[in-house]
Amino acid sequence: MMNWILLIVLLIAGYALAAYYIHQKKLWQDHITFYGPFMAIKTDRVGFFDACLPFSAFFRIYGTLGVVIVVLVSVLMTAMLLMSVQHILVQRPELTQANDPKNVLAIPGVNDFIPFTFAVWFGLLITMIVHEFGHAILCRVEGIRVRSMGILLAAIPIGAFVEPDEGDQERATGLPKMRMFGAGITNNIIVGLVCFALMIALLGYAVPASNTPLIKGIYVDSPAWTAGVPANSVLTQVNGVPVTSRNDVSSVLEKTNPGDTIPLVVESKGETKTYQLTLAAWPKEMGEKTSGFMGVSYYDAALVKEQFSLLATPVGVIILLAIPIYTIMDPNSWSHFSLLTIDSVDAVMWQVPFSEFWFIIQLLFWCGWFNFVVGTFNALPLVPLDGGYIFKEGMDRLMARRGWLQYSQYIVGAISYGMLAILLAVIILPFLINS
Repeated sequence: MMNWILLIVLLIAGYALAAYYIHQKKLWQDHITFYGPFMAIKTDRVGFFDACLPFSAFFRIYGTLGVVIVVLVSVLMTAMLLMSVQHILVQRPELTQANDPKNVLAIPGVNDFIPFTFAVWFGLLITMIVHEFGHAILCRVEGIRVRSMGILLAAIPIGAFVEPDEGDQERATGLPKMRMFGAGITNNIIVGLVCFALMIALLGYAVPASNTPLIKGIYVDSPAWTAGVPANSVLTQVNGVPVTSRNDVSSVLEKTNPGDTIPLVVESKGETKTYQLTLAAWPKEMGEKTSGFMGVSYYDAALVKEQFSLLATPVGVIILLAIPIYTIMDPNSWSHFSLLTIDSVDAVMWQVPFSEFWFIIQLLFWCGWFNFVVGTFNALPLVPLDGGYIFKEGMDRLMARRGWLQYSQYIVGAISYGMLAILLAVIILPFLINS
């Protein structure tokens, strides 16, 4: 933990010194701009977007379908938020880790549910690039010039951007402008679904192949619980006998009795420790056994394989979106999914086709997760989100046909403030109810 903190401090300090020097010396002004503490590195070499112009007909169809998708997602997201508010008011749920203010923003390493790993940052960066490239391509297709593109830095990349010509963008109206705003959302949702689909297909090649005695759970108030045996550890010795399988463990325990004190050697996070267990009698609901009971449960790769198959069902996307939260909040029921999000000792229980298999799975998971979350959130009818600008453009055109254009801004403003109030209610109401 301290190594991570030191690394982050050094990273921020190094960025601050470099940014200060560049700003003071006015270096590379054509390519570096500052917005407060944020550094934007940009380039005006954006002519490659014109390579999409020969396929304009395809991209217009794609953009139009995207607008339809954005509208549908916008309605669904709004309905879900309203139901969330109703649930909070009616059910009055207790505060959980998910309500912690630091978990509102998706900042890796700060948010409890989003780890600080390469796969997470890769997924976040790909999401931003996919989103902004969608805007840039539809800009060119609709005749809007792109002046520059780049990356926004604050010690680490925190965003990508495309800068369209403001005059061209203002002159664009109606469906062309809506297609341009919706392209980023459409790209995110489609890329998210493709990444999830590739990950699920790849999981089919993971085969349960190990009988390693990997302790996955500890029964509360059991001998192992009292002795402090950690979950996610591998048993290596029981009562002085080396063990390499769960059958080995059972064979040793069959020779013990309740009340016996035995040493248990486990390996956890690269360290080997010995714990003294005073065995108990087996709980009646777990069978009539006369041997000693430790109180541990093992990782069952075959059962986990069945759980992975749920991801290919109609509710698979919902499960995938919930995994980062519930693997932390409800590890007893969800911990078998943690291998999809972060390195885990669970990998020893699987036979996989190549050495970096689980790393690729994690890349695909976080690319899919961030793209889908960013895409659906941006679809909300709330200015300055893309969904808000699509709603504004549609309302402008609708009201203009009736000669009521002057009222459009009030309707859009009211909807935007209403959506903002709903978002704030989802965050704040649990604290007010539990105060």
